[in-house]
Amino acid sequence: MLEIILEFAGLILVLVVLCLAGLAFRRRLLQRGGGTFDSSLRLHKQANGKGWSLGVARYAGDTVEWFPVFSYALRPRRSFSRNDLIVQARRDPAANEALGLYAGHVVVECEQAGRTVELAMAEDALTGFLVWLEAAPPGRRHAPL
Repeated sequence: MLEIILEFAGLILVLVVLCLAGLAFRRRLLQRGGGTFDSSLRLHKQANGKGWSLGVARYAGDTVEWFPVFSYALRPRRSFSRNDLIVQARRDPAANEALGLYAGHVVVECEQAGRTVELAMAEDALTGFLVWLEAAPPGRRHAPL
């Protein structure tokens, strides 16, 4: 009986290791082309600061693609075109928000097609993000921070 329990525990351990290895391999695939940064996206606005999802963002031409960390999908969950993304404001996360975000990230409030989008990223990633937005073709409406 003890052997069966140990075999079952070993099988569970192997499955957990394979799942974690799969997530690490997916992240490497996403980072392969460069231009990636850690970013959180607020999927659901909730009063207590919840609703954030940890992820990885990747520049892909005129779009930023956002992938959740805990997913095996190789397709982005959300895409943001620089042609219709306008940065409205930036702020430090509230105390209850900071618990669900990467350490040291700031929140960037944007507008896309009339909807508010909140992203959280590190200061250096924010600098690159703003430069990427500013590099849009002439004539695009842009609201600086």
